[in-house]
This record gives sequence, structure tokens and C-alpha cells, in this order.
Amino acid sequence: MSYAMLHATRKTLSTVKPSLIHTWVSNTSTPEGPVFPTPQAAAEFLGGLDTGFMVAYSIGLYVCGILGDNYNPRRLLTLGMMASSIVVFCFGYVTETFHYYSPTAYAILWISNGFIQSVGWPVVVSIMGNWFGRNARGAVMGAWSSCASVGNIIGTLITSNTLYMGYQYSFLIVCSILLIYSFIVFFQLPSAPWEVNSNTVPERIDEEQETERHPPIGFFKAWLLPGVIAYSLAYACLKLVNYGFFFWLPFYLHTGLHWPESFADVLSTWYDVGGIIAAVIAGALSDSMRSRTPVVFIMLLLATISLYIYAHSPESYNWNAFLLLIAGFFIGGPANMISSSITADLGKCDQLHGNAEALSTVTGIIDGTGSIGAAMGQWFIPSIQQWFGWDAVFYGFIVMILCTALCLTPVLWKEHKDRRAHRSEEVDSLLQEYNDSDEGSTGDIQEVRRRPTTANA
Repeated sequence: MSYAMLHATRKTLSTVKPSLIHTWVSNTSTPEGPVFPTPQAAAEFLGGLDTGFMVAYSIGLYVCGILGDNYNPRRLLTLGMMASSIVVFCFGYVTETFHYYSPTAYAILWISNGFIQSVGWPVVVSIMGNWFGRNARGAVMGAWSSCASVGNIIGTLITSNTLYMGYQYSFLIVCSILLIYSFIVFFQLPSAPWEVNSNTVPERIDEEQETERHPPIGFFKAWLLPGVIAYSLAYACLKLVNYGFFFWLPFYLHTGLHWPESFADVLSTWYDVGGIIAAVIAGALSDSMRSRTPVVFIMLLLATISLYIYAHSPESYNWNAFLLLIAGFFIGGPANMISSSITADLGKCDQLHGNAEALSTVTGIIDGTGSIGAAMGQWFIPSIQQWFGWDAVFYGFIVMILCTALCLTPVLWKEHKDRRAHRSEEVDSLLQEYNDSDEGSTGDIQEVRRRPTTANA
């Protein structure tokens, strides 16, 4: 719920964009007149706000990832939640209540919110990684990573049901819930099992080792951990698409398909529902496999098909809801897996043996790089839509999904070679046992070669 409410506050802006544009363009309550001359100018400014948010968010992820490995994650999370609730309250409620429509003030507040909210994801992934091991990580963290989608749904439903009072009340309610919940996090959230029971510590750390524990791995060394660079680049492409839906889907349904704003907001939640379902199913499935990469790769290929079909979807509520559910399944699912269970695997890999875990740092690197890609997308989406139409936006999403799959190809190939090498080593080991015992006949050796190995399983 802590991260869900953080996501709900940032989702509120994307759901009230039509109302903001109308207020800024038709404003006559100040001597200066309208804030922007045309709706397109206002939409491009909102795109700039989204870009500024994501740039600040990406920079903050690199910084907060390091902080999460050095300081108490519960206190960092509480501080971020409190600060974010105050900033968003000023952005959405104070400016409208006092009719203070300043683009500069909007930019400062929303970009600041991007940096503040960056404390959330590395810290919460680090906390979850302390509680669950590798065998259950896909199912547990897959289900848990849906918190972002749950937050989107909460923010959207609050907005759609309060928009008739004025968009500022949507911000007020969401920020109030976030502020209240920050106190619950501070007093009730244990960041690790040993905060609940001092006798519960990781098996590999005894009392003597804990007192001599090495400092957390450095930021640049974390980049060199296996898979970090590949998944960082892949997530940059994938997060551009995922956040394109996050920031612009309600706006597209309102302006592109001409549905009422509150109606479009509710319809957009089906994309998040698909992401929730996929995170649970794909996460649980990947636990039974040697690697999670093939699951992500196959889902990405299917995502291109779902995007193409949705780009040509009819103007029907039922069809749009169904196709958004499918698109959310194949796009949001891999995004949730990369940002949670896969990141946790990379941050707790064998190369970190004897060193403090770098889970928060690795999370900051992967999510921070992904946010850079998302920031670039939000800058171009309104312009591409204006010049070429919404179809061009969706085709651009398809290209970025293919780029995501391409970035993961080296990881997939390396894992395939490692499996073959491991299988060969097992066969050679069995053959050596037969030769040493002098009891194996030619038929026995042939039987060994045919025998299934652990790698095959």
C-alpha cells in the first residue's frame, strides 16, 4: 500500500489532464488571461512536465538506490511519502484554490515530486528482498509488484468519482491518504525479519561476520554485475511504452475516441488489471524455471501483436476493455517482473558473496535507466500525436517493444550456452565415475549419454 499510494498521487495528474487543459486555456480569473493560447500548447507543456518528472525521477533513483543500502529503508520511505504528499497537495490543490496558474511553479513542484518519489521503489524492493528468497521470489514479488498498477487504479477511481467537484479535490483526497499512511509505515513496517526477531538473520551471516560486514558494493561496480546493463537498456525501452500508457491513455480515450473524461478514466484501469494478472502468473511460472528471461522474452513478442490489434480497435467499450486487458498483460507483466523479481535476483547474485547486498543500488540503476527512456517518450508523444496521429504513437510503441526484446537477446543466448555447458559437465562427470570404477561397459556409457540430467529438467 505504501508504493501504491505513491503511484496514486502521480497517476492523478494523468487522469485530470483534460480538466487542466480546459482550465489553463479558458482561464479568465486573472488579469494575465489564459495560461496557454491553445489546447495543443497546454498538452505539450504537460508532456514537458511528464518528461521533467521522469528525468528527476531517474536521477533520484540512482541516488536513492545507494542511500537505500546505507540507511534505514523504513525511515527513507516515510520521509519520501510525507514530502511527496505535501508537494502534490501544493501542485493540485493550492494552485487551483488560489488561482495561481504559473507554469514555472507547476514545473518546480512536479519535477521536485519526481525526485522525491524516486526514494520509493529501490527502498521497497530492498525491503521485500530481505523477506523472501529466490525460490518464492517470482510468485511473491510478482504479486507484490502489482502495487504500482493497484495504485494507478486507486488514483483513477478517486479522480473519476471526485472530478465533478473540481480536479483539485482529487489531489486533496489522494495526498491526504498518502500522508496518513506514511505514519503507519513509520510505526508499523519492519524492513527485515531481524527487526521483528533478533534471532532471525540470514543463514550466511553469523554474529562474527555481521560485525565485520563489508560496505555495500559501489555504484559503478554494480553496473558490472551480470545482466545489469542488458536489463537496464531493455527496461529503458519497455518503460517508455508502459509509462506512455500511464501518462497518456486517459487523454487518448478522451480526445482520440471522444469518451467523457470520467468514463475514459475508468476504462483505462483495464490496462492495469492486465498488468496485475500477468505479474502474478508470470512470476509464479518463472519460479519453476532456471531463468526468468525466456518468460519475459515470449511475452514481449506477444505484446507487439496486442499493440497492433489495439491500435485498430473499434470504438466499443467492451472491445477496448478486453484489448487493454491483453495489452496490459503482455506489457505490464514483463515491466513488473524486470523491476521486481528479476532486479532482486540480480541484486542478490553469487558475485556478491562476502559483500553486503546491492539490491537497492541495482534497483536504482535498472529503474533509473528505465525512467530515462520513459522521460524521452513523454517528451515526444504529444508532438508525434499532433503531427502523425495516434496510430503513429502505437507503432512507435511496437518498435520500442522490439528493441526491448533485442536488448535481452544476449542474455538469452548466454543463458542458453551456460545450460549446454552445465549439461556437458554433468555428462562428463558421470562418464568419469564409470571409468574410475572400471565397472561400466560400453552399453553403460551409452546409457549415461542418454540419461536426462538436471540441466534438462
